[in-house]
Amino acid sequence: MKTCIKNLFLLPMVTASLGLLPPGRLTAQTFTNLHSFTGGDGATPYATLTVSGNTLYGTTKDGGLGSGTVFRINTDGTGFTNLHSFDANNDGASPYAGLVLSGNTLYGTAPYGGSDGKGTIFKVNTDGTGFVVIHPFLYPDHGEPYDGLILSGDTLYGTTGEGGSFGWGSVFAVKTNGTGFTNLYSFNLNGSDGFYPYAGGGLLLLSNTMYGATLVGGISNAGTVFRLNTDGSGYTNLYNFLYGNDGANPNSGLVLFGNALYGTVGFGGSTDQGDVFKVNTDGSGFTNLHSFTGGFNEAYSDAGLFLSGSTLYGTTYLGGLGNKGTIFKINTDGSGFTNLHHFAGTPDGANLNGGLVLSGNTLYGTASAGGSSNSGTVFSFTLPGLPAPPPLTIRGSGASVVLTWPTNPAGFGLQFATNLAPPTFWTNATPSPALVNGQNAVTNPVSGTMRFYRLNQ
Repeated sequence: MKTCIKNLFLLPMVTASLGLLPPGRLTAQTFTNLHSFTGGDGATPYATLTVSGNTLYGTTKDGGLGSGTVFRINTDGTGFTNLHSFDANNDGASPYAGLVLSGNTLYGTAPYGGSDGKGTIFKVNTDGTGFVVIHPFLYPDHGEPYDGLILSGDTLYGTTGEGGSFGWGSVFAVKTNGTGFTNLYSFNLNGSDGFYPYAGGGLLLLSNTMYGATLVGGISNAGTVFRLNTDGSGYTNLYNFLYGNDGANPNSGLVLFGNALYGTVGFGGSTDQGDVFKVNTDGSGFTNLHSFTGGFNEAYSDAGLFLSGSTLYGTTYLGGLGNKGTIFKINTDGSGFTNLHHFAGTPDGANLNGGLVLSGNTLYGTASAGGSSNSGTVFSFTLPGLPAPPPLTIRGSGASVVLTWPTNPAGFGLQFATNLAPPTFWTNATPSPALVNGQNAVTNPVSGTMRFYRLNQ
């Protein structure tokens, strides 16, 4: 589960950006409060962060001018910058979800505000310039995008919590320049669909298929897991939660490992405190991997999971020694559940709504409350005992790039993703590495969709 990521944005025939994340370190686990929000700089961060090089990007639901912010901060806690404060009447308001990064542009959603009060899709440059609403949601067709976006090529995909043809939410597509908005699917209360897709992690894209979750609906009105093709065809309700041991009300995105989807639910499970689950991509094999027990342990996960190797990392909203939430890990087979950190409110934060991202051997996240002003925090948590990954080197070679890394330590493979906005899907890069001058080497063309590379063990 050791990773080393290089951010390589591959556009047709051009390498647009290149940066190396900090290497792992041999340290004991360390929790650090990187930033406490004060209100003026933002408040109530609900979203999972986006990491690029040494920089974290995120949103706050409140604060700034009063309707939330987009911010950046270095991974060591320096350089906090409020990139944009939302004006509800024009920009949108209260971004609940994280951001997707393409080149030097961040894309996101705000579920409220805008010209018709039903939210917006926006973009802003990483230096804070160029804020533009690329799509305002208009009543009654669609509105209230609580989830984040995913990017494939020049198309953004996302969901709305309300609207669509029946008023119960939709899946949509829109070009990055704001053109071509298409309602791909409308959830229908009168059918077997789920509805209200409030999974803050958004959709998971695998090839031409998207996977997601709905908060409620389905045969027991406890939520569903679904799939849908990117052209709007093939909607399938993969799993209906029953509110029993399997849980209820999934309020987060999904991650993929092998042929199984993993996620969390906020309620149900053996103690009605929610659980971690897996279900195969064909809807079979549902398994409750862990039921949260509440009290001094953990309770109510509103956030998605982060997958590294065969280990899942996540957060809970409540529970732990201070009943302020926890960071936990669990293996994909359900073994090895461990609480890594118990939040106390001050100074570390409380009530985690967002998930985690991993850079090197350090997890980064947000707490929606607590900190010095009880307005939330940005934190890091260094994992214990992870050896430093080998350096990944990228160089241009005509119409290709050559990626190389040392053979020692052994066991690291090259993977790529098309975006880093959670949930992120990593694919093994091809061809298999060749041995060149004593190092592993893979050659890829500089063409097609933007790519991010990492080494993973």
